[in-house]
Amino acid sequence: MGRFFTEYDVLLTPTTNTPAPALGVLDADADLDAEGWTRRIFDHCSFTPLLNATGTPGISLPLAQSTGGLPIGIQLAGPMCSEDLLLRLSAQLENALPWAGRRPPIHAANR
Repeated sequence: MGRFFTEYDVLLTPTTNTPAPALGVLDADADLDAEGWTRRIFDHCSFTPLLNATGTPGISLPLAQSTGGLPIGIQLAGPMCSEDLLLRLSAQLENALPWAGRRPPIHAANR
């Protein structure tokens, strides 16, 4: 990661590999062994563990929506100690693409 950030300011990835899975798909109590459960998690979420393992700062933003109205996360990562950069960039993105008013069809505020 360090070498990557000598040439680039920010890494942009999806937050997850797929739209939100159905409830229970990522259930830790599933009938899987440790390897099977880990594979299932990585099938849905293979981008965030890189940042966790390297200690690289990152932020996930709900910049898009699926056709079903669910948020689609975009992850930004920066070099070590660049949290301020990521927060400033996130504020600019929120200003350009506000997400505060977006709600999926089923949401607690819709009751």
